[in-house]
Amino acid sequence: MYLVGALLSVIDLLINILVAIFIVQMVLSLLVAFNVINTYNEFVRRLMYALDRVTEPLLRPIRRFMPDLGGLDFSPMVLILGLVILQRVLAGLAMQIYAG
Repeated sequence: MYLVGALLSVIDLLINILVAIFIVQMVLSLLVAFNVINTYNEFVRRLMYALDRVTEPLLRPIRRFMPDLGGLDFSPMVLILGLVILQRVLAGLAMQIYAG
C-alpha cells in the first residue's frame, strides 16, 4: 500500500514538472514571437531546442488530431488539460487506496 502511494506521488511530481515545462515553453515562444528575446542569443536557442526535444514527442500525436488554426497552436493547452485530468484521476485513486 505504501509502495503504491509512493508511486502515485512520483507520478504526480512528474506531471507537475511536465506542466511547468510546457508553461515555460509557451511563455518563451510568446517572448520570441513578440521579439522581446531573440534566438540569436545562444542560451535562448539552446533552451528552446532542449524544451522542443522534451515536449515534441508528447505534442506530436495531439497535433495530428487538432485542426489547423492558422498559426495558433493549442496542443500544449490540450496536453496540459489532459495532464491535469490525469492528475485528478490519480489523486482520486490514491484517496480510494488509502480509505480502503
